[in-house]
Amino acid sequence: VQLQASGGGLVQPGGSLRLSCAASGRTFRSYALGWFRQAPGKEREFVAGTWKNGANTYYSESVKGRFTISRDNGKNTVYLQMSSLKPEDTAVYYCAASDRVIYSERTNPQAYAAWGQGTQVTVSS
Repeated sequence: VQLQASGGGLVQPGGSLRLSCAASGRTFRSYALGWFRQAPGKEREFVAGTWKNGANTYYSESVKGRFTISRDNGKNTVYLQMSSLKPEDTAVYYCAASDRVIYSERTNPQAYAAWGQGTQVTVSS
């Protein structure tokens, strides 16, 4: 599967932004999908994910209640709706996909083989 992320930009604290990630391939629904982010000088970290066939969603504690992940299997697209953005949310955001990841490893970036190119999100006044 190939992934193409979009939707990043500059937003003020407290604002909202929606990221999109379009995927190729006919077996999209069988993939676990995740959003990760990487700030300068930091390791890539898990943000939000949706399990295979959209069985459930899960979030990091730092974004829970502010971010919402969703998937449209008909459009082969996964979204990340981000609200109440904070300066510490500033990072390059990546989407990832895997049909082989096991549930216990769903938040581990090393468990994902397919990555989008990343989109910059900057939260600043």
